[in-house]
Amino acid sequence: MTGTFARLSTPAARTADETASPAIHHGGDLGAARLQFPGAPTPWLDLSTGINPVPYPAHDISAEALTRLPDAAALAQLQAAAAQAYGATSAEHIVAGAGTQTIIQWLPKLFPAKRVALLGFGYQEYPAVWHAANAEVVVAQDIAELIEPGIDVAIVVNPNNPDGRIVPSQGLAGIAARLARRGGLLIVDEAFMDVTRPSASLVPILPERGALVLRSFGKAYGLAGLRLGFAVAGLDVAEKLRAALGPWAVSGPAIEIATAALADTSWLTQSVIRLERQAARLDALLTAAGFAIIGGTALFRLAQHQQATQWFEALGRRGILTRPFPERRTWLRFGLPGDEADWMRLTETLQGHAGAIT
Repeated sequence: MTGTFARLSTPAARTADETASPAIHHGGDLGAARLQFPGAPTPWLDLSTGINPVPYPAHDISAEALTRLPDAAALAQLQAAAAQAYGATSAEHIVAGAGTQTIIQWLPKLFPAKRVALLGFGYQEYPAVWHAANAEVVVAQDIAELIEPGIDVAIVVNPNNPDGRIVPSQGLAGIAARLARRGGLLIVDEAFMDVTRPSASLVPILPERGALVLRSFGKAYGLAGLRLGFAVAGLDVAEKLRAALGPWAVSGPAIEIATAALADTSWLTQSVIRLERQAARLDALLTAAGFAIIGGTALFRLAQHQQATQWFEALGRRGILTRPFPERRTWLRFGLPGDEADWMRLTETLQGHAGAIT
């Protein structure tokens, strides 16, 4: 089988500067935005993240959740709620952590690899953490390349961030099986699966060996500051990860709020309906301003424009932060505005600059 890998770097080829964890651009950095656009009006309208702008209505947090160490029984209830919500076989397959990024940081340490394949351009923390572990990281253009000889770990962000590409779960299960036979691992990041197509999730058909799935809580439920994420894996891998994270890996307030939220299926269903409607509204606004919609999910839209850099700056000067991509200069990612005032602010800014930026 011949692949079409794009090589990012190899341990031998990297300089000392490259090895020292290059800066990763993320959304939500209002501190940097204020420095870049000191004259921008406030408050900022932050559209640079893919987080639900209408969060789950977190109930009053109990005094015990704030004053006592997280309770093991309460954590077990959270894991059971996550297993039910995601379609896992049992709560024992669920590992909770302080956000999926915390779990991502552990993966190269727990599952050492010489060669890692990432499907397409996506979340840049993955190549960063594996580079830091002296692995060679390659970008695969097709899922068949994820099982090329020499690949120890394959990574698929599904749906992909930022273009929303979805790989069917049956195909991923087959890749996991092939990797498992040679001691490899498939990592599937389903951070945006809650609002996309839950039927595409690998979790309900997760094999016992060869696969690990990550699920984010904060994005769909609009509570990113709570810092909560889950790994779903076979029992051996789950226990290995649980031991690495150690006791009290999740705060008491996060356990309490998320246990209620994950069981509230009606709220999520209605939220997804609203998000899909608003995503369509955003598409129409961006298209009218001269952008081409090239992907995304119900939480963010990926738009292309030959003058994307000019748009980023024009919006920034008006106190509206979007997500640029240094690697893709014609792309901007837009999150969803929250209330009607935010929608009108974005609409007026897009309409006011559309004629000037062509």
